[in-house]
Amino acid sequence: MVNNTLNTEPINGLCKRIIPCLDVADGRTVKGVNFQNLRDVGDPVDLALHYQNEGADELVFLDITASIENRNTTLELVKRVAAELMIPFTVGGGIRTLEDAHRLMQAGADKVSVNSAAVNNPQLINDIATAYGNQCCVLAIDCRLPEGSSAEDNIWQVLTKGGREVANVDALTWAQQATQLGAGEILLTSWDKDGTRSGFDIPLTKAISTAVNVPVIASGGANGSQCFMDIFTDGYADAALAASIFHDGDVTIGTLKAALANNSINVRPSV
Repeated sequence: MVNNTLNTEPINGLCKRIIPCLDVADGRTVKGVNFQNLRDVGDPVDLALHYQNEGADELVFLDITASIENRNTTLELVKRVAAELMIPFTVGGGIRTLEDAHRLMQAGADKVSVNSAAVNNPQLINDIATAYGNQCCVLAIDCRLPEGSSAEDNIWQVLTKGGREVANVDALTWAQQATQLGAGEILLTSWDKDGTRSGFDIPLTKAISTAVNVPVIASGGANGSQCFMDIFTDGYADAALAASIFHDGDVTIGTLKAALANNSINVRPSV
């Protein structure tokens, strides 16, 4: 049973990060299941400020239709969100060139996240890392188990184009290649878990976390305090990203951090 009384005694070790995600389409924050059946959950600017005030450690903004529509991320909306934030801000979606990354950094992003374009052109990772530093280059990996396989097989398919296409590389190989090219962090989303609220994908996250030497953000399936504890202790994640449970008010960041702190998970105070 989770103890929700805040433990004020110091805990050794690096802090685990709690990161809300804004999946954005047509200027609105949306959420679906397995990347489909999207529903409107609010204004990105209002939500960004709300999560910062709740104690979020960082914020991720993903323009989820930019790659599909072959366009750049909406810069004006990024600028409006960035203007409200004092916490690290990662932006992804439609970044195909170093110039695209530069425009987002100029618009207020602290980090940029690359996904589909990096699979097609891995040199993009090195270009961004060289220009802005490894810490500013986040590799987003969307992946799923191949049909008929299980986690024991230790193989996950990399997905591109918002989960619509399967890339010709497995997730472990791609994660290792990308970090060698300069990716300073991995945003790892389990397609199998996305939006299901069935808990984070522990086997996947553990496999990637032990295969690379950069921080791994777990994403997909968050459903409450216990699953965050599980992904930090059993999945070796450095951070955990969630959307639905925060958007729908199922749990607040403050309540979540209190539960984690009182179960020996080192987190930054929520206020």
